[in-house]
Amino acid sequence: MINPLANSLKNKLQEKTAVIAVIGLGYVGLPLAVEKAKAGYKVIGLDVQQKRVNLVNKGINYIGDVVDSDLNEMVQSGYLRATTDYSEMPKADCIAICVPTPLDRYYQPDTSYVESSSRDVAKYLRPGTLVILESTTYPGTTEEIVQPILESTGMACGKEFFLAFSPERVDPGNKQYKTKNTPKVIGGVTPECSQLAQMLYSSVLDGDVHVVSSPKVAEMEKILENTFRNINIALANEMAILCNKMGIDVWEVIEAAKTKPYGFMAFYPGPGLGGHCIPIDPYYLTWKAREYDYHTRLIELAGEINQSMPQFVVDKAARLLNKVKKPLNSSKVLLLGAAYKKDIDDLRESPVLKIIDILQQEDADILYNDPYIPSFSHHGRNYTSVELTPKVLAEADIVIITTDHSNYDYPVIVAHSRLILDTRNACAGMESEKISKL
Repeated sequence: MINPLANSLKNKLQEKTAVIAVIGLGYVGLPLAVEKAKAGYKVIGLDVQQKRVNLVNKGINYIGDVVDSDLNEMVQSGYLRATTDYSEMPKADCIAICVPTPLDRYYQPDTSYVESSSRDVAKYLRPGTLVILESTTYPGTTEEIVQPILESTGMACGKEFFLAFSPERVDPGNKQYKTKNTPKVIGGVTPECSQLAQMLYSSVLDGDVHVVSSPKVAEMEKILENTFRNINIALANEMAILCNKMGIDVWEVIEAAKTKPYGFMAFYPGPGLGGHCIPIDPYYLTWKAREYDYHTRLIELAGEINQSMPQFVVDKAARLLNKVKKPLNSSKVLLLGAAYKKDIDDLRESPVLKIIDILQQEDADILYNDPYIPSFSHHGRNYTSVELTPKVLAEADIVIITTDHSNYDYPVIVAHSRLILDTRNACAGMESEKISKL
């Protein structure tokens, strides 16, 4: 049976006359909003933060993966505007929800932002609208939380409105894959929901659009992506701990293993996991698994190993200082890098924050430098990046390379530092008794 509401939306998508709303203008939402505007759609960006809205409407970019000129051009041309006023949602034919899905203090999913956004959408939902949840979450969220809230309007999913899940795939700082060229996965509540979502993203993105049978499949595949990385990084970290005890260079081991052309994929150790995805997403699955009386032992063990790495870093720093007859207490510790990965300004879940917490407990004198993060607040304390001069390096009792930013001059760092703990293999190929690796 032909659905006139679906046909009307298909025509709007084909003619690029559909209006798109994007809820949440952060690392996921803003790049998506810009790409949809560049594709020729009129886009309304919605965010609760007035500061973000003001910046967007001035054409000022605050997300590293967005090209400044693209944002400014879309705003100036009238294809993109932002607002905090959710009453503008009835103008939208398609609504993408890109809000945070954090964990609470007990490592359980906090779906409050998804629920709140869904309620806001429901208030203004009109027949024929396509709603797509992009926030990473546990399998079942779309159909168990979002769908009932939207159907509380009296409209039926798949008939009077359309609903799908399409997980975000954002890798901040990735030079090759951006929102535009990264393949997209879509799972609709009904086949027609999937078809409409596929039409939208096929008209916006260069990457392939892969349709799966349900939102649950799409939700689960996103968790699998990040759990795969979480577990393999945990293996690399455990190998680093063991190699450290055995006096073996784990980085050399990994480089040797990489020579095998099949059956091996290189993952690297580090001071811990950061970002919004890898340290958090697997816990959505461990929480959901309890509903089915299943204990995800491997996933939880990987989480324990990765969470232990900041402590391992501090313990090793303390051992290195002991060798030169200095206690960690009152030693001046210079952390190079605060961002959770190189060449970005993202502090979310950065292992450096946990390292700072442990160093504070040991009463160390903490300094940091990060060219991308000039200052930040953590647990009520304010931190300001120090200028990285030969004097600052020389005065530090130990320098810990926590983020391997490309614009650090590592030969200069090695030349002027007394002691270096390199957690990222940033000093690879440099021979010096000052350098200790993770």
